Amino acid sequence: MSEEVGQMMLVYDDPSDRRSLSLDGTSSADESPDETRLSLETANEMIPYIGQSFTTHDAAYEFYSEFAKRCGFSIRRHRTEGKDGVGKGLTRRYFVCHRAGNTPLKASNENKPQRNRKSSRCGCQAYMRISKSTELGVPDWRVTGFANHHNHELLEPSQVRFLPAYRTISETDKNRILMFAKTGISVQQMMRLLELEKCVEPGYLPFTEKDVRNLLQSFRKVDPEDETIDLLKMCRNIKDKDPNFKFDFTLDPGGRLENIAWSYASSIQLYEFFGDAVVFDTTHRLTAFDMPLGIWVGMNNYGMPCFFGCVLLREENLRSFSWALKVFLGFMNGKAPQTILTDQNMCLKEAIGIGMPTTKHALCIWLIVAKFPSWFNAVLGERYIEWKTEFYRLYNLEMTEDFELGWRNMVNAFGLHTNRHIVSLYALRSLWALPYLRSHFSAGMTTASESKSINSFIQRFLSAQTRLAHFVEQVAVAVDFKDQAGEQQTMQQNIQNISLKTGAPMESHAATVLTPFAFSKLQEQLVLAAHYASYQMEDGFLVRHHTKLEGGRKVYWVPREDIISCSCHQFEFSGILCRHALRVLSTGNCFQIPDRYLLLRWRRINIPSNRHQNLQAIRNDHAERVQLLQNVVSTLISESAKSNDRLDLATEQISMLISRIREQPVSSIGLRELSSAHRSLT
Repeated sequence: MSEEVGQMMLVYDDPSDRRSLSLDGTSSADESPDETRLSLETANEMIPYIGQSFTTHDAAYEFYSEFAKRCGFSIRRHRTEGKDGVGKGLTRRYFVCHRAGNTPLKASNENKPQRNRKSSRCGCQAYMRISKSTELGVPDWRVTGFANHHNHELLEPSQVRFLPAYRTISETDKNRILMFAKTGISVQQMMRLLELEKCVEPGYLPFTEKDVRNLLQSFRKVDPEDETIDLLKMCRNIKDKDPNFKFDFTLDPGGRLENIAWSYASSIQLYEFFGDAVVFDTTHRLTAFDMPLGIWVGMNNYGMPCFFGCVLLREENLRSFSWALKVFLGFMNGKAPQTILTDQNMCLKEAIGIGMPTTKHALCIWLIVAKFPSWFNAVLGERYIEWKTEFYRLYNLEMTEDFELGWRNMVNAFGLHTNRHIVSLYALRSLWALPYLRSHFSAGMTTASESKSINSFIQRFLSAQTRLAHFVEQVAVAVDFKDQAGEQQTMQQNIQNISLKTGAPMESHAATVLTPFAFSKLQEQLVLAAHYASYQMEDGFLVRHHTKLEGGRKVYWVPREDIISCSCHQFEFSGILCRHALRVLSTGNCFQIPDRYLLLRWRRINIPSNRHQNLQAIRNDHAERVQLLQNVVSTLISESAKSNDRLDLATEQISMLISRIREQPVSSIGLRELSSAHRSLT
């Protein structure tokens, strides 16, 4: 094999190798073939050898890379050599172990902190050299040097795949990952889905979670200014396709996007029915652009979270929050919620007081509890769990007097008199403790299980890592995904068999009107009502547990006007009558719950998912027909309750009738009248 003698040009793929790796033209396996030692047992034809020929230097690299993978290491390009002169090109290449060379020392800079990352390079001398030759006018590349001596441990087959050189994400997998990102699922969930699709064991994909995160991060490394322009363009495109889509924004003095908010037609429709209690979560940020994110959510009649709107803000101040609340009310036709739950943010609290003066402002308990480990774990040590149990007990009390006494005892018992977090919590108790909130409707979003569901719903919008310009579309995909899941859960609730536990006519009546979710809440109270005794007094009824000799709740009932109220305020708080009121109704031979106490927001009413459906298309006689049916049902219950045989017959026939009715398509007729009735009742 001939090589022209002349001055060679040396080019290092990694400049750090210039002084840390000593390879020359005489250091080759053809001079010491007996010393060539394989790291793993391999077939002879898969081992590089002197004189081995390749059509291109890339083919040689791929061959050596496969050999290295089987042996337990990876390779990289070290340096290239070529003739000095135009058109001569490359004549020699070196491929080395990934641990070849040594990391050069960086010049210290006192003003710039240095990252102390440990290098994997240790001066390994394993390499393969190839040289270009031309025989009979056909160029090829041949191995002219090879050594497989390593001064470090080689990896096992189960470990070598984690080396960066062997971790690759195919174009197909990239497309799948980006599609998953749009649905809002986490990177961990993406990995599990891909493992199932490819039928591989957990952890055996050709890439890691870190690689996926880096891929998603690469799609966010764009100019924020260009992104905001694209975001506005995206909103305008959606508006062109859907006139009912709403968005609004502000620009700063420099003409850059400052704040933007949007809501979908379906969200506005849902708010009409379920916007009585709203969570406005502003605790998250879009990290790629460092923008605070606010999400409005609520709870529907089947106990599932529903999306109302989104806002991105430049700053978290009174001006920005005031703008966000004003725009949100504009989206929702000026209808303010009865209650709004937020994080502990003084600027937001002030903005709500100004922009929603008739709305009760409360704090999300789960956002408070999430801070407890950092606030109290170190302070309380082994008593932390005991304290947390006592906190929840106080939180769920009914009477403010009991809370005040219990709080003082808790502070004394745990020695928390001077703890600043305890002092702050007590000062804000009227905004988070249930004894102070029971007169205000919350749709059950203050309970532990429902608050967890709301928080999980919000996280869906945060786990996807797409570009800012696609965030509006991303949220829409997540909302639609949740809507579809919600429809499936709704169907499952509706087809499940409801088990009546008390046999009371009130229970049977409520089971046909309320959703299974709401009925289960009412049924709990009906079962407990049997454990209470009622005593008629001059101005109402006193209801107490049969084991108690003192205390109790005061219930006021006006039968002729179908009005009943209780001093525990559970109906005002949850929209479900309490055990005390139900006990009085039962004692007074009331066979069905007054209509006004079966709120529309908890009834079996399917809200159309079509965003363009016109709610104004309602026949004028619909409300009258519904009222006529209610009168017939009332008569049916009264007559059936006169004997067990009548009840059995009525139950059998009504079950058959309900099955036939459910087979009929659902119409939107009457939704506006029902909504108006709901507002008048609440």
